[in-house]
Amino acid sequence: MDRTPDQHDAYSVAAWLREADGDGSLGGYFRPDMLPGQYGEAQLEGWILGVK
Repeated sequence: MDRTPDQHDAYSVAAWLREADGDGSLGGYFRPDMLPGQYGEAQLEGWILGVK
């Protein structure tokens, strides 16, 4: 295809999001399993969507 590298990155992320939404797994990535003490840190620092 004639996508730039940035366009291909965006396409790949969108395709992954579509697939995860379709199979029902997307919600779990917004609520990752963490130890109780990690939730406050994640609220402050954030987390990387998709990392489990």
